[in-house]
Amino acid sequence: MDAAQQEATARARELQRNWYGEPLGALFRKLIDDLGLNQARLAGVLGLSAPMLSQLMSGQRAKIGNPAVVQRVQLLQDLAGQVADGSVSAAEATERMDEIKKSQGGSVLSNTTTTTSSSGAPTVKRVVREIQSLLRSVAAAGDIIDAADTLAPSHPELAEFLRVYGAGRTSDAVAHYQSHQS
Repeated sequence: MDAAQQEATARARELQRNWYGEPLGALFRKLIDDLGLNQARLAGVLGLSAPMLSQLMSGQRAKIGNPAVVQRVQLLQDLAGQVADGSVSAAEATERMDEIKKSQGGSVLSNTTTTTSSSGAPTVKRVVREIQSLLRSVAAAGDIIDAADTLAPSHPELAEFLRVYGAGRTSDAVAHYQSHQS
């Protein structure tokens, strides 16, 4: 690799760090390790070709162009956390990955039948995940915690919101959401 290619790769990785919280190579390797995948399986679950995944991991490409793929990455990160804390078994994780693979992703404001319960109202967990997804698309968890620490002295409720939804577990965010719906 010549100096220009090395510089382009470094620039792509820095953009990835800004957009996704870390370079995609590191993020994807964590998902592979945490969920017991190989690159081909990860590419399949995300809806990417294996060469595209490789280009994103190596820094030859900086950005994931499809918002549905970005959402699947976030769902896999949530799933990896649940596997790590023991709340989801390996067998359940495999089932969930199949569901994630089939998910269409889309805009945070989408109101398709997949985002609603049988009554037509969005489910609490879905609403919470959309809030988490939106916050995490804006900043990395560490940056959100730093912002919460800055806000805490003057705006403790906002700081708690940022911590819970921006860096916390979905189950904690669901509990927070439900406690504030009175």
